Amino acid sequence: MNAADRALLREQVRTRYAAAARQSAGCCGPAGGDAPGVFGPSLYDDASQTAVPDAARLASLGCGNPTAVAALHPGETVLDLGSGGGIDVLLSARRVGPTGKVYGLDMTAEMLELARRNAAEAGADNVEFLAGHIEAIPLPDARVDVVISNCVINLSVDKPAVMREMHRVLVPGGRIGITDVVAEDRLTPADRAARGGYAECIGGALSETEYRAGLVAAGFTDVAVTFTHAVADGLHSAIIQATKPA
Repeated sequence: MNAADRALLREQVRTRYAAAARQSAGCCGPAGGDAPGVFGPSLYDDASQTAVPDAARLASLGCGNPTAVAALHPGETVLDLGSGGGIDVLLSARRVGPTGKVYGLDMTAEMLELARRNAAEAGADNVEFLAGHIEAIPLPDARVDVVISNCVINLSVDKPAVMREMHRVLVPGGRIGITDVVAEDRLTPADRAARGGYAECIGGALSETEYRAGLVAAGFTDVAVTFTHAVADGLHSAIIQATKPA
């Protein structure tokens, strides 16, 4: 993929999610919108949904609930890649408590504005939203204990860079607990593109083997990719976990 193609895809993603922020409408999946049990706020339990402002819940566009798998502890520092309307940041903030800190990173100005309003409504004072790209995280080395993300890495135009950046900002012994769309190994890149567009969280998905290999190449160990539910033929929402060696 050349630089022009990357720029075009990134702008398609930004435009789509800017519109979602304005409308609080889902974007993932070939049909868009919240598909119950596949994409959107229905993937959070009732307690999680009622713990955040309605605008944060309705703006959830992901394919899972990374806060349910990241095993967050009081006092930890967390980074949410592609934080959108802020639902995972706000849920994480409750788990890490007042001695913890949660950063949300997003490239879309409209999403950042929405997330900051939601944080203010929730009274969350241990959160900070950052503008930037997940391929170049605006944080220093070894800054966070945990990286989470919900159906965002598949949208990146440079996934190896994202994986290197996750490794860089984690403390030694830090971990990732993310959800993402992952393809079965039998699907070629052309097969994936035929099932949905890049900005729909489908066309840019990595295969399971590609995901594992990418994390290992970035320096992670204890890599696990666990399919949870189908989002299209041969594509699944998956829980991805890995550790930065201590």
